[in-house]
Amino acid sequence: MIAPKYNNNLWTNTAAAPLALDAFTGELNVDLIIIGGGFTGCAAALEAAQRGLSVVLLEAQSIGYGGSGRNVGLVNAGLWTPPDDVESTLGQAAGQKLNAALASAPDLVFSLIEKHQINCDAVRNGTLHCAHSSPGLKDLHSRFTQQKKRNAPVELISRDATCQRTGSDTFEGALFDPRAGTIQPLSYCQGLAQAAITKGAKLFENSPALSIERQLEQWQVKTQNGMATAPNLIVATNAYSNDQLLGQQARFTLVHYFQFATEPLTDKERETVLPNLEGCWDTALVMSSFRYDRDGRLLVGSVGSLDHAASTTHEFWAQKKLAAIYPQLAHKKLDHAWHGRIAMTHDHLPKLVEFGPNAYSVFGYSGRGIGPGTVFGTSLAQMIATGDETHLPMPPISEYSEQFTKMAGLYYETGSVLTHASFAAGRSLIGR
Repeated sequence: MIAPKYNNNLWTNTAAAPLALDAFTGELNVDLIIIGGGFTGCAAALEAAQRGLSVVLLEAQSIGYGGSGRNVGLVNAGLWTPPDDVESTLGQAAGQKLNAALASAPDLVFSLIEKHQINCDAVRNGTLHCAHSSPGLKDLHSRFTQQKKRNAPVELISRDATCQRTGSDTFEGALFDPRAGTIQPLSYCQGLAQAAITKGAKLFENSPALSIERQLEQWQVKTQNGMATAPNLIVATNAYSNDQLLGQQARFTLVHYFQFATEPLTDKERETVLPNLEGCWDTALVMSSFRYDRDGRLLVGSVGSLDHAASTTHEFWAQKKLAAIYPQLAHKKLDHAWHGRIAMTHDHLPKLVEFGPNAYSVFGYSGRGIGPGTVFGTSLAQMIATGDETHLPMPPISEYSEQFTKMAGLYYETGSVLTHASFAAGRSLIGR
């Protein structure tokens, strides 16, 4: 169970009024069924509806309930995995296509926000990938070289410039990406859903899919009180999936990411803390992130879950981390706390599985949900509407599974607890 103080999601509290959609009842025959109301599912519903397809989207809880409503809110270009590694893993041609598609992900996200007038506190002032150590700076040099080789408009900035941009002297340098930015992720997801509804898509909440069957060249998805039928199906549940629904083995490792938010900073404090409002994360093995929300709260997050007895370790770390980066904010109260799940694949690359005729499951964004989710959802809808697979950012595979995922998840959580406990006790700077 999650203690009440660790279940106070800032995004839920500051989003616009919930959509409050009906649960699915009865029977509907449509062109496309989508399971999952996060970034991927809502982007797919919007694109498909705009292209004239009839769409039913089934969300088990509420729109954005999963990782989309618990996200850090950084709209990044590309993946966490460096582009050279992407091409090495997928092959040059396939890797180049995926790299190019996700490099332009922020353009797609911010264009949808503008086109559909989505009120999600969008700030496109770039992001800073901050070097927490000398080895971290070396990693940033490598990433910078790889990005410049692909004509990305990134900038490697000095220690002094990083201090000026962040307001902290704890970093050795940073990689600035002007393509990126920050959003209120739940509001963005809800905005995509509302735009899809406006275009004619039928979205339902509190409607978990109980079974998927193939009958007479049609997919049938049953809920407690209804059944939807369509020739095309997208399963877009990512880290909140029910593997038994598809009869599949574990496909990824569940990793958790928590966030704490301060009370709003004063105007004077904001003059020296991230004055340009970039979103930030660091190069530590157990990475951390920090950014503002619209009201001037500073959010600090890292790998870890808040649903077990050692959760207080993460809270102590957040307080110490805030004081280490910004000593002048050590007195600030942390008044929001929450966590979400990340679907982590062993190679940190997303997977697009065609598990049956015209039926697709996409998952494994490995901590990069906003851009890739929007790209994959949009491109899947384009492909279904046109029949042209070249719209897809990567070729689909027929199946995918991984072994020892529960053990790997325990490893990540144990490692984060130990790292954060060490840092909070002042015995190590790992995780800085």
